[in-house]
Amino acid sequence: MSYVGKKFPNLSVDAMNEMGDTFKVNILEEAIKNKKKVLLFWYPKDFTFVCPTELHAFQAAIGDFDKRNTIVVGASCDTPEVHFAWLNTSKDDGGIEGVTYNLLADSNRNLSRVLDILDISAINYDEETGLDMVEGDNVTYRATYLIDEEGTVFHESINHMPLGRNVNEYIRLIDAYTHVQEKGEVCPANWEEGKDAMSANRDGVASYLSSH
Repeated sequence: MSYVGKKFPNLSVDAMNEMGDTFKVNILEEAIKNKKKVLLFWYPKDFTFVCPTELHAFQAAIGDFDKRNTIVVGASCDTPEVHFAWLNTSKDDGGIEGVTYNLLADSNRNLSRVLDILDISAINYDEETGLDMVEGDNVTYRATYLIDEEGTVFHESINHMPLGRNVNEYIRLIDAYTHVQEKGEVCPANWEEGKDAMSANRDGVASYLSSH
């Protein structure tokens, strides 16, 4: 189920920060309470290979997101304790030391199950144990959600495990959505901040196409 155009699920999840504090985070409430956009990105596992490159890339751009009134939150199904260990592992050793944004620890998989982003190829009933047996790693794909100040999702995307994200694309999408919010114009293909947008009508499209 897509959440684009809908409110983000109203669920609280354990989280960890760089100081080792554990607390609950509700993404919907974070957006509405702080009147900020939220970028929530999910990654498969701590202490892996592509994942730290992404977390460091989001950290390197944290000032750009701050300027755009956007909170960055990472998330996986690891526990808070594993997050804290990773946060205290140096970059040279594959760690994420220096990351300052909060990390969700969805170890019970409540939120990731609601979002339907877990790597589960099948669930089969086992007669011998009487249990539903999961096939797949049961960790999340590289899912990304952009949520506006009212808690509504305006972008979502899912990458397979080997495919790292382009952080600049999320900055572009936030710029585009902010332009729509402020100017009431729509943003054409490959739009970037400073480029022409267009009115959402036939004349606006014709005028834009004739000048480009």
